[in-house]
Amino acid sequence: MRPRSIAVIGVSAKPKTAGRTVLANLQLNGYAGDVHVVGRAEGEIDGYPVTQSVDELPEGIDLAVFTLPAAGVKDALEACARRGVRAVTVFSSGFAEAGNRAGQDELVKIAQEGGVALLGPNCLGYTNLVQGLPIGFANARKVARLEKDNPNPAVAMVSQSGGLMAYASTNLAARHLPVAYTVSTGNEAGIGIPDFIDFFAQDEATAVIALYLEEVRDPQAFLAAARRARAAGKSLVAIHPGRGEKGKAAIQSHTGALAGDYATMQLHLERAGVVLVETLEEWVDVIELLARYPVPPTKGPGVLTFSGGFCAIAHDYFEKLDMEMPALSEETRASLAPQLPVFIPPRNPLDLGTQAIFQPELMPMGTNALMADSEVGSVLIAINSGTAASQRGYGHYFVDAIKGKARPAILAFPAPELDPGFEASIRENQLILSRSIERSMTALARVTHHGRSLERAARSVSHAPFADLPALGAGPQPEWLGKQLLAAIGVRVPDGGLARSPDEAEAIAERVGYPVAIKAQAGALAHKTEAGGVLLGIRDAAQLRAAWQDLQNNIARAQPGLVLDGVLVERMAPKGLELMIGAKRDAKWGPVVLVGLGGIWVEALGDARLIPADMAEADILAEIMKLRTAKLLKGFRGSPPVDVQAVARTASLVGRLMTTVPDIEEIDLNPVFVHPEGEGLTAVDALVITKKVG
Repeated sequence: MRPRSIAVIGVSAKPKTAGRTVLANLQLNGYAGDVHVVGRAEGEIDGYPVTQSVDELPEGIDLAVFTLPAAGVKDALEACARRGVRAVTVFSSGFAEAGNRAGQDELVKIAQEGGVALLGPNCLGYTNLVQGLPIGFANARKVARLEKDNPNPAVAMVSQSGGLMAYASTNLAARHLPVAYTVSTGNEAGIGIPDFIDFFAQDEATAVIALYLEEVRDPQAFLAAARRARAAGKSLVAIHPGRGEKGKAAIQSHTGALAGDYATMQLHLERAGVVLVETLEEWVDVIELLARYPVPPTKGPGVLTFSGGFCAIAHDYFEKLDMEMPALSEETRASLAPQLPVFIPPRNPLDLGTQAIFQPELMPMGTNALMADSEVGSVLIAINSGTAASQRGYGHYFVDAIKGKARPAILAFPAPELDPGFEASIRENQLILSRSIERSMTALARVTHHGRSLERAARSVSHAPFADLPALGAGPQPEWLGKQLLAAIGVRVPDGGLARSPDEAEAIAERVGYPVAIKAQAGALAHKTEAGGVLLGIRDAAQLRAAWQDLQNNIARAQPGLVLDGVLVERMAPKGLELMIGAKRDAKWGPVVLVGLGGIWVEALGDARLIPADMAEADILAEIMKLRTAKLLKGFRGSPPVDVQAVARTASLVGRLMTTVPDIEEIDLNPVFVHPEGEGLTAVDALVITKKVG
């Protein structure tokens, strides 16, 4: 990023070629370091003497830029490694993105063995606007260096799409928010996004790291780098396509079907402190919001408007965004009441209506009240009728009330024209001006959710391993063994045991008491119920022996030749509200826990909450209460409230199991019968899947 010497390799004497563009960029921007040119031409190109071979370069050059066809990259990289070149940027395509994985793997090996930091291949290059250094082949231009005394915070952009990076850079520039760096990472055969995040985390000019991600090639390195950047006070805002893709089909469990790839990635990114947005507009809006206001709010927004109609719209829109508008504090209401006309109630949203025309002092008074209210996390000034003339008349009231304050605030004026003086005042005071009220609400909600996510992450639990767990085999575990595992970690399961004969089954039933259930047991029996391997409500010994034979016959028809471990005999558990508690270990991102409505409804309704495996129990409880069907938990139509605390405790235990036993890939407890408050829950079915050998 700050090379003291550069070699451009593969330069042609023909004008407007990639190598000539790289050289032109260095000249136009006054690069002061040593420049070396390697090409076939003799003499000079653009005033630089041409060297015929990489092996003739001085040792220890900081950066080599390859403007070569793919066929020449390997040999040039080997030569650079011999000459001790520290870093190489490869524009060339024709590697993994074109199916040539073997060719790219060769480059990786050469770079690693030679200690070369390899950027690319198939990248567009990068620009360091702090030093004024563009390394690219698309066009030659003089770049605007970042002003040292510029009061605006700067953004570093790392993208796997050059076009979208240009879109965001242009939009940020229009908001007077400078971009300090742009990086196109290409195939990331060598250095990648985590390396650049680490660089920007320590860079004084960078306030926000903006990321466009098509694929996170090393999720664990990415998450670790993101956490380091957050610890260094940097904000990270990412956009990732693929939200609409279905998760991988789950053969074994409900959990796998519901914990899709995107949702799992999103959970881990947010846990590491990355704001993941959904649209390009939101990407730019949130980047600006966190650049201007680096401390994200945790309380909902306060709104000031001149429109009663907008108050209703704001409630609807924020509700869709899962964001509440808090009631004003008692102190604020008591302060505002005597100052407001009797027909303007002191509430949120604060609607000043047309009265502000006659009492302009209401505007700064109302804004100051919202900015100071202890229950308000951010402020939106939503004026949907502001002409340029009216902006001149009252815009300064809002600017004066919010400038210099740490609390996030947005001036949303969707007017057809802006008064130049009003706009200049906003830019001078580094405030946010939006032309869309809806986009403003979306950005504030997203950043508030981010602030709350950071708070939850700070409360995360460092789980200790369990002691004396039963030994597990490879692949799907039989239910009896899964329930032994549950009992060992403190989850209640029905009283029972594994029988290998009718006599053993009868003895277990006599011990636990009728009525009982019997279930065929084998790791290879994925769907017991469909195979007729589950028989319920057996009330005495005679029924038990008849059911034993029926079960054996059912399994023989469904899966001929299957050898059972035995038959699980359990006392019928008392009924309760059916929930499911599951967990899944993503091969790249790590474990997540899932809680939702149980039985057949879990997939029919898809009402489930994805939870970090290390989440604190109190936060798990809060997540459970966000289920769309949460009213069922509180008691519904005469049913008593259920023991939600026991659900949160069990989810925490499952998370602890996933974080401390890396061989477990999935857990699916469905259904779990949740009993009335204080009576706990019972896991009546359990599927545990471990890594398969090989």
